[in-house]
Amino acid sequence: MGVSTAIRIAERLRTRGFQTWLVGGCVRDLVLGRDPKDYDIATDAQPDQLKEIFPGAHLVGAQFGVVLVDGVEVATFRSDHSYQDGRHPRQVVFEADARQDVLRRDFTINALLLDPDRLAAAGPVADHVVDYVGGLDDLRNGIIRAIGDPEQRFAEDHLRMLRAVRFAARFGFEIDPATMSAIQKLHANIRRVSAERIRDELVRILTEGGARRGFELLDATGLLADILPEIARMKGVQQPPQYHPEGDVWTHTLIMLDGLRSPSPTLALGVLLHDVGKPGTFRIADRIRFDGHVELGEKIARDILTRLKFPNADIDQVVALVANHMRFKHVPEMRDSTFKRMLRMDRFEEHLELHRLDCASSHKNFDNYEFAKAKFEATPPEVLRPARLLTGDDLIAAGYRPGPEFSRMLEAAEDAQLESKIHSKAQALELVQAAFGPPDRLP
Repeated sequence: MGVSTAIRIAERLRTRGFQTWLVGGCVRDLVLGRDPKDYDIATDAQPDQLKEIFPGAHLVGAQFGVVLVDGVEVATFRSDHSYQDGRHPRQVVFEADARQDVLRRDFTINALLLDPDRLAAAGPVADHVVDYVGGLDDLRNGIIRAIGDPEQRFAEDHLRMLRAVRFAARFGFEIDPATMSAIQKLHANIRRVSAERIRDELVRILTEGGARRGFELLDATGLLADILPEIARMKGVQQPPQYHPEGDVWTHTLIMLDGLRSPSPTLALGVLLHDVGKPGTFRIADRIRFDGHVELGEKIARDILTRLKFPNADIDQVVALVANHMRFKHVPEMRDSTFKRMLRMDRFEEHLELHRLDCASSHKNFDNYEFAKAKFEATPPEVLRPARLLTGDDLIAAGYRPGPEFSRMLEAAEDAQLESKIHSKAQALELVQAAFGPPDRLP
């Protein structure tokens, strides 16, 4: 929600005599000169008081003192004690001091406070920030640093290890040595985190910027082998240098990740997983070969995304990207019907962009990409998906019995239609009779 909503909420709390601060990522982003995606407020008003002041507020974490007011999270100052499961504290104590509240947070750059009234003040935002943990210096120096003892922070919530990687990748920051050491020591604990939380962090690493650096850091921390061992196996898997002068499968994938620009989650995942079948199909014959890597890659990709509980629609799209990424090498010689079916695949733009990134990170021959792109842009949808000349009902009316042959008949008729060889239902039926025989010849 916008800053005006946050200011209005803060004013209402202030008029009731409560302390009110903007806190967390919104302050960090304002200091960095970025537009915050949302605004969070911290206050000494307790949950029952918040509900009284904002009757329409929704409790999103009553035990933690968090309510949602017109889309803005408003949280009571608190300190957390004795975490029980790598995520939830056993005890929460509501506090009257904002300093106690920021000391429980994850990283110094996310523990800055800003008086909402100072948003309109002259000068840099940083001049008006209240900083109890050295977060401003870490922002200036490009450091991701856990607050206090990093091992304790990561023991409290294991997902913070992935968040450290995400922030370092997104902002191009370094991870503080002590913080990095703690992650490297405790990385196996990430396996205790729910698949959904890991999934969401991975998507953010892939789509918020700095995806290559994110995966390099996942590897350096040990987290990669814990959550995506199939990707870790790409390291050291050599490729034929005449097609992949850039190096092994891991290097090739990193270069592609580096080329992503505001990608959709499915495109980013398609890039990450498009060659995931290569480690399992590596062999040396006349040259290095990966026979069947696409088919194996489809299976592995589906297994990974199912394990991470992605929606079925996303899984299907990513698997389609993996399944079709090698078809581009055949586009100049494809039959019109085959090529048009390829062009009308769901979200073909993602297939096209994956192929461009694939070329850019390897042989740098874009001929097939340009050919497919030009055809896609020049072919109207009604040409790619014309109304069928022949349907199953037409076949039944002509005397054919429904059965396994139906799909082959309809496909043959559509192929001829897409290749402009037939233009009417009568011609389609003639084609079917010529290829499959008259109705009485079928069982």
